Amino acid sequence: MPPEVPHSCPLLTPPVQFSTLASPSSPKSSRRNRRMRAPGKMLIPVLILVLSGLSIVRLAKIAFNTWSPPQVFTLLPSSQNNCSSPSACKEGPSITRRPPKPSATETALTTKEFLLLSNLITQKLPCNLLVFGLEPQYLNLAALNAGGITLFLEDNPDKISEIKENSNVTRVYKVEYKTAAKKAYKLLKQARQNSACAPSSRPLQQETCKLALRNLPPQVYETKWDVVVVDGPAGDGPEAPGRMATIYTAGLLARAGNTTDVLVHDVDRTIEKWFSWEFLCEENLVCAKGRLWTFRITGQSNSNRFCSGETVEII
Repeated sequence: MPPEVPHSCPLLTPPVQFSTLASPSSPKSSRRNRRMRAPGKMLIPVLILVLSGLSIVRLAKIAFNTWSPPQVFTLLPSSQNNCSSPSACKEGPSITRRPPKPSATETALTTKEFLLLSNLITQKLPCNLLVFGLEPQYLNLAALNAGGITLFLEDNPDKISEIKENSNVTRVYKVEYKTAAKKAYKLLKQARQNSACAPSSRPLQQETCKLALRNLPPQVYETKWDVVVVDGPAGDGPEAPGRMATIYTAGLLARAGNTTDVLVHDVDRTIEKWFSWEFLCEENLVCAKGRLWTFRITGQSNSNRFCSGETVEII
């Protein structure tokens, strides 16, 4: 039997090639074959031209749909969210915009931090509230603490001049802090090595530790405080007064009472973090919100250590 011819091979030439009914030597047959092959060759350029035209039309349509006039973008400001007021937005677009300098309001409590503090005071109403520092929002705490005692200690006379005491139980005292923030590391090492800086039963005014604040108003030492807030002095530079002494003093005042909540603001900064761990102790940390830490300290007047755990070494 003859071998089978495979059927998968495609036809490479038009079928008319196999229509050889006449003899190849016949002139009529040759002319007829040429006339039959001519239409196929003429269709190829036509098809190429049609397909090329369709491609050009399609590309033009895509380009038209995706194109947008450039003047639309020139009318938009560089950042609409940077407008602090409608009048500021009228100034038009700007190519470059420098970040604004930090304002005093950026150092104040955030909404969530202030809510944490106000809720804590609400649970203790009426209470004795001591605040190292003075911000306008803190006056709301004095109004909230009706029937209690609210006392502010501030070293900035400009802030004090803007505040008016609104009751007989709200006081604002001018104090002075003389220790620069750049001395924090040295003072911390000295406090660890000096037994005079350990908690004792002595009155705070008689403490010999360099971190103790002994010249505060008498009411500070005479009152057992329910809540102590450390948000001053500013401590915003190496030469500016730091909060080393206020955190240390807050720890001593808390141990002289029954149960005192001490809140330290700006704990994202090194000094506030170091001295909070050292004199308020991680074991007493009960809440943290943003840059505000809350320590709950029970009276331990007979203890000679601030923290029961091991001291963290600072190299």
